[in-house]
Amino acid sequence: MKRLRTLPLAIAGALLVLAGHAGAATLSERWSALRAEQPKVMIRDAARTLGVSEAELLATGIGNTVTRLRSDGNDPREIMRRALDLGTVLALTRNENGVIERTGVATKVKPQPEDDKEAKEAVKDEEREARQRNIAGGYLGGEIDLRFTFSKWKHAFAVAQPGADGVVKRSLQFFDENGAAIHKIYPKDAAGVAVFDKLVADFRHPDQKEALKVPARAPKAAELADSKVDVKEFQQAWNEMSDVHQFNRLLTEFKITREQAMRLAPAGMVQRLKPEAVRTLLDEAAKQQLPIMSFLGNGALIQIFSGKITKTAASPGWYNVLDPAFNLHLRETAFKSGWVVRRAGVTSVEFYDNEGEQVVSFFGVRERGQPQPKSWVDLTAALPKG
Repeated sequence: MKRLRTLPLAIAGALLVLAGHAGAATLSERWSALRAEQPKVMIRDAARTLGVSEAELLATGIGNTVTRLRSDGNDPREIMRRALDLGTVLALTRNENGVIERTGVATKVKPQPEDDKEAKEAVKDEEREARQRNIAGGYLGGEIDLRFTFSKWKHAFAVAQPGADGVVKRSLQFFDENGAAIHKIYPKDAAGVAVFDKLVADFRHPDQKEALKVPARAPKAAELADSKVDVKEFQQAWNEMSDVHQFNRLLTEFKITREQAMRLAPAGMVQRLKPEAVRTLLDEAAKQQLPIMSFLGNGALIQIFSGKITKTAASPGWYNVLDPAFNLHLRETAFKSGWVVRRAGVTSVEFYDNEGEQVVSFFGVRERGQPQPKSWVDLTAALPKG
């Protein structure tokens, strides 16, 4: 990935002066000055340099290359539903220390008959019912595989940015209440241009002012002390799980974090790894042509890749998968720990950053109702232990 190089002291000082004098320069002007100095700077890095959120910085382009879209209530879900008609897209999801990019066509959900037994049973299941509320008419499995939490989608924009080659690069971009990026969609089919333009016209926000203000992110809640957790009950509940998807419910019930759960897990259910184990995992999966599942999310969306990977490579601070239709970028220098995890007969590998947040998790691809391949279990057993 392209990295933000260090600003020259003179430029950095000038930007700080501008930031400290109200009215001395608008955010748009400061953004233009930074781009003039660093033409290849990524907007996320630029926002950090300028002391604002990415959404606020993007909004400075409203009226030029950016259109604000409606984002209240069901609007984000309906925009994503309409985006199913864009054809081939690049779907990008990121968190602070990871990025996943997948190029392909999203699969639409086939309508179910009203008397479908499984559909009726789903209504009775609280967890499945919650997932149904966050389905946008597709994206379940296939090339663009997404899991939504739409309640956290607060800002939406359409971008049409002319490239150096003269070709307009279009995208739909979504952000949370603090202006952090949730998801971005880049249409890749010429036939999708008309769909994109119609979508933008239909969801155009009545307020197209350049300024956008977002609240600062609240401090992270303190972790519940281990001594206050009923560890015996938690371990029993872990051992009684019949489905790996029940794990999130356990975290809520016992008021603990995912990383904390790793420390408190029943004997034999987790194995700590060295952070660099992520390289071994990806390199071996590529070498063995072993299909894997990669999950990367940010609290508002999880994007999933399933399949074989081919090319892995290091770049300063990052380790990457660089395949034609799938890229994964992991800031391994921010990894604090990794874990092999066993839940309900399923083995996964998870990596956490220095803030205790999960960056990425991996599973072996398996057929529904079948155990994971032995080759996947063997790979996880051979990873360097921490």
